[in-house]
Amino acid sequence: MSFELHKGDRVVVTGAAGFIGSAVVRALLARDVDVVAFLEPGAATSNLDGLDVERREVDITGESQLAGAFEGAKYCFHLAAKFGFWPKDAASFYDVNVRGSQNVVRAATDAGVKRIVFTSTVATLGLWETKEGRPSNEDDVADISHLYGNYKQTKYVAEHEVLRLAAQGAPVVLVLPTMPHGPFDHRPTPSGKVVLDYLNGRMPGYVDTAMNVAHVDDLAAGHLLALERGRQGRSYICGGENITMAQLLRTLADVTGLPPTERRFPSIFPMIAGRVSSFIEGDVLGREPRVSLEAAQMASTTMTFDDSRARAEIGYSSRPASQALFDSAQWFVEHGYVSVERARMISWHLPKGSD
Repeated sequence: MSFELHKGDRVVVTGAAGFIGSAVVRALLARDVDVVAFLEPGAATSNLDGLDVERREVDITGESQLAGAFEGAKYCFHLAAKFGFWPKDAASFYDVNVRGSQNVVRAATDAGVKRIVFTSTVATLGLWETKEGRPSNEDDVADISHLYGNYKQTKYVAEHEVLRLAAQGAPVVLVLPTMPHGPFDHRPTPSGKVVLDYLNGRMPGYVDTAMNVAHVDDLAAGHLLALERGRQGRSYICGGENITMAQLLRTLADVTGLPPTERRFPSIFPMIAGRVSSFIEGDVLGREPRVSLEAAQMASTTMTFDDSRARAEIGYSSRPASQALFDSAQWFVEHGYVSVERARMISWHLPKGSD
């Protein structure tokens, strides 16, 4: 069966106003398809400004909301998810990430949608081998104790439930993105926040860790490739370049001309900061901690990944981390996220190999 995108195809995108979701929308519009953007009621939609899409507010946690929602749709990209490190309502993560995913996949399947691309996360994978220097891949099983926080835990359960539905015949392909960087990171995401903290001079030091840096537009392209070329029930990591935190910060210094961050903290430092911040700000003051314990645990974990399956099976490719970081930094500066004083200090230098 062919799953190619054609002009005029009706394609539903849940979480369409999100960072990766809006990149998928832009990639689809470039293929001349008709995009139906499912939006959380009351959610910010600035990432869709100026885009020719049909907007629909849909609460995916309620099955009745999805009745008839996929009428005429040929494909679906399910990116809607609840993300956060310090939830006031932990149950809402299960409602959105697990029950919402079940509802979307079932409703789309019942409506005759030919293929559903479910966006999972590399956070559901095991990281045992990264300690030995081998990046993780789709076959590495997670240690449950390493699934820090409600987001990771519910995405792990959601992936299991989606795969169960795939085994029952749901036409699902899974994409597992790594750490996205690039334009339109309004929130910003945790990966974008690292860039923003550096740009604003709020990065006094770093922990010796590593991560996989991907351009958000490459991740979007990977979603489309998974739709057209992926195998049902198959998972595909879509990533970029594995680099250390020291390399990431050095790259930011190279492309912006700002002073480099050279002080290295011991790995216990973010854990101490996370515990203190979570107790004082979270438990005592009742507000979101500046450094949550879950974020600290992630910051102390090596998260490198091998996306060779996606490259071999669906033709995925990615640009260097330097380009993703350059585009991210430039977007933050151009949209007022960086102080005037720091912005004036910047002297842009295009990464090697850029157009």
